[in-house]
Amino acid sequence: MKSGDIPMLTRLSDSQQAIPSADEDVRGRKVTDRSGNELGQVGDLIIDEGERKVRFLLMEYGGFLGIGEKKSYIPVDAVADVTEDEVRIDRTRDDVVDAPEYDPELVDQREYSDRVYTHYGYAPFWGTGYIPPRFPYRP
Repeated sequence: MKSGDIPMLTRLSDSQQAIPSADEDVRGRKVTDRSGNELGQVGDLIIDEGERKVRFLLMEYGGFLGIGEKKSYIPVDAVADVTEDEVRIDRTRDDVVDAPEYDPELVDQREYSDRVYTHYGYAPFWGTGYIPPRFPYRP
């Protein structure tokens, strides 16, 4: 991949990839902000199949029994800690609430990913000088 190119991203659940160990699979774990406030839960992982790396968490929140539920992309770079039942991000609840709205029609477009990365204050993974997060999320 050349610098500046963005690969096609896929939900882990829609791919042929698998997490090597159930202990490493964060899907279903609650997501908390840096102060410990619960934000939602990890609904899926958005992966770059070619690189075999997780690029975003697909966080689900709100609603009842799936009705009125909202979704948000969070760059994996924002993950500060992972425990047995929780994924803590290094941002606030307001950062997540104010993030670009999830739209399945836009998520494959570079402009959407650019807006998400810019909102959270990270360099995009396809850019020059990108430094991968410290957690080795590999499907």
